[in-house]
Amino acid sequence: MLCTVSRAMRVWSGAREGTTAIEFSLLAVPFVYFVVGIIELSLLFVGSSTLQGAVFDAARKIRTGQVQQAEGDDPEDVFREALCAHATLFLDCDAIQYQVEPLDSFADADDEELELDDDGNLVNQPFDPGGSGDIVMIRVVYLYPMLTPVIGEFFSDYPGNKKLITATVVIETEPYEFDDE
Repeated sequence: MLCTVSRAMRVWSGAREGTTAIEFSLLAVPFVYFVVGIIELSLLFVGSSTLQGAVFDAARKIRTGQVQQAEGDDPEDVFREALCAHATLFLDCDAIQYQVEPLDSFADADDEELELDDDGNLVNQPFDPGGSGDIVMIRVVYLYPMLTPVIGEFFSDYPGNKKLITATVVIETEPYEFDDE
């Protein structure tokens, strides 16, 4: 009997048919999390880049006076449409928050701190695109929802696995008002 058990142990210890499957099963879960994490962070960076592009497009409309001189339309609606036209693919337009306000100088932009409540919402949301030749700061905030709980645990800033994305542009509007002579 002892001989049979020792012979069976030698045969079992020399068998290698299932080792690859066992090794893969041990590495599959971390590998899948790693791949999902790469995809999640890639989507976060695409969302951030999309928001930055949307802010540049909307700022261009303020810079050229298209927002301020919108006849029959609310200037804030014109700005919001320009912002959302660029951001609709990766971002929820209803969740985008913004501040648009004139400044006395470009240096004043450093003094303007971002004020958010505990949920990540802007505390102060003025909309004043200024006038011709004004310096205007445009700040846009978006809480990007992280899809995977494990990745969101490491990268989220706010409850509900949300990462804060901000984009700020400070411009000087063009002299779009001309004297009629």
